[in-house]
Amino acid sequence: MKVYISNYRNHWLSPYTILEKIFFWKEIEYDEPAIDRWATRLEPLCNVMLSVLDVIHPSINYVKIDRWDTWSMDHTLAQIVVPMLKQLKEFNHGAPFVDDEDVPEELKSTAAPPGKDKLHQDDNYFKRWDWVMNEMLFAFEYKLNGEGELLELDINVKVDEIRIANGFRLFGKYYSGLWD
Repeated sequence: MKVYISNYRNHWLSPYTILEKIFFWKEIEYDEPAIDRWATRLEPLCNVMLSVLDVIHPSINYVKIDRWDTWSMDHTLAQIVVPMLKQLKEFNHGAPFVDDEDVPEELKSTAAPPGKDKLHQDDNYFKRWDWVMNEMLFAFEYKLNGEGELLELDINVKVDEIRIANGFRLFGKYYSGLWD
């Protein structure tokens, strides 16, 4: 398997940014008719610059899947998902809404003091997402490193199997919340 994905980039240069640089000594009033006229004249130039930069630095999105990558696709995907989840957990700047039904009692929104008003999250808001991330990591790390270790005959085996299944379920449920 080979995957090449370029960094997110934006080549757009606004006409107003150009005007701000040209008239650096004064603050520009954007609602002035003269500024609007100049911005309208500069917009085609900005579009040409955007087109040229897109040719010079094109987006790279290349994925090549070999036949053996799908022999044990769950393991192959775990090799990709585990480091991505770890990085997301380490550098996360936000959290999606996590349903109370997906977390233990002590992390539910009813177990925390409410926010200042309806717009503020309760004290467990980010803790719930951390718990979900930990459960997803546990499931994928087991798939990657520990598969077969649950063959011991004790009560923890059933608990771990349930936790692994829950981690994969949470991954599916909060898939669109995996952003930074």
